[in-house]
Amino acid sequence: MNKSQALYNFWSSFNIDAYDENTVPENASLPRITYDVAEGDFDYNTAMNASIWDRSTSWATVEQLKDRISERLKNGGCQIRYDDGIIWIKKGSPFAQRMGDSDDTIRRIVLNIEAEYMEG
Repeated sequence: MNKSQALYNFWSSFNIDAYDENTVPENASLPRITYDVAEGDFDYNTAMNASIWDRSTSWATVEQLKDRISERLKNGGCQIRYDDGIIWIKKGSPFAQRMGDSDDTIRRIVLNIEAEYMEG
């Protein structure tokens, strides 16, 4: 499994559709997670973002999902294996931020993530 596949496995592990932000199908349903794939050199932190999306008049669904991701990343983050090593995914700062949209029924929270690629 390469780095991109490992990141997909992480984001899709929350039982919701997850897409690399450059590959979201036109008919993709909400709620969903989109994420960017930023690959870095070994032993350097790389900034990444993910977004949690929903269509609702409430923030409840995106907030609950944000809390589940936060729980997984507490106490220093989590490590995911890929063919050539390990990706250590941690919370960035600030971790989460609500975003507005021209459609007032779209709810989006942007997550700031740090990833460190380690040989393993």
